[in-house]
Amino acid sequence: MTFTLCLAHLYPDHMNVYGDRGNVIALRQRCLRRGIELEVIPVQPGDIIDWRAVDFAFFGGGQDSGQALITTDLIERQGPELRAAIEDGLVLLAICGGYQLLGHYFLTHTGERLPGLGVLDVYTIAGKRRMIGNIVIEVDLGHGPQRLVGFENHSGRTFHGARVRPFGKVLTGYGDNGQDGWGGAVYRNTFGCYLHGALLPKNPQLTDHLIGLALRRRYGQQAELLPLPAERELAAQRVMVQRLLRRF
Repeated sequence: MTFTLCLAHLYPDHMNVYGDRGNVIALRQRCLRRGIELEVIPVQPGDIIDWRAVDFAFFGGGQDSGQALITTDLIERQGPELRAAIEDGLVLLAICGGYQLLGHYFLTHTGERLPGLGVLDVYTIAGKRRMIGNIVIEVDLGHGPQRLVGFENHSGRTFHGARVRPFGKVLTGYGDNGQDGWGGAVYRNTFGCYLHGALLPKNPQLTDHLIGLALRRRYGQQAELLPLPAERELAAQRVMVQRLLRRF
């Protein structure tokens, strides 16, 4: 059976910093190597999207100015159908600014309150100090604890409400707010975090986890994700994790 999936890349011209576009490339490549066709649709302000036909969504990070430019379009044009798709299990990865805009609001340095989509029970407040550096978090993707590595650069401090669960525990780095030890939030099949780098090329196990979720949602539990080697990526990941954890 030939599988075809569709990925919506939210606002790629406004929300693409620190290599975030590499996440889309990683998804495409690991699908392609399995014979899965992945159609990528860029979602720009003003576009009309049939979210019922979308299996993945990716929402990258951006400057405060970029977030301000797309907030109204996100909430008013995409909001109703995107919320419904998320509730229906759409697989969505949001990094940094995209993560913030899926929450209730982002209070910027200037005191401007940017409203969010409200699908994640989180809110973000800009701090005075930037949290910059490599980060390692420990997650459970259904096969026991695993360590993911990324790079964070944010002044926003994101705090969780009761309707999300933490994505991972911070082993080194700052995480969502530098206080509670959590890195990212999960709701249904939506994952938000501050791990740039890009995240997915550095962490193939997470890439495959997201592909597997999308396949099962579209084609049912019988859709099997074939194993795919990732020795070089995982070796590089191990070296980076070991190097960072030895520092602390």
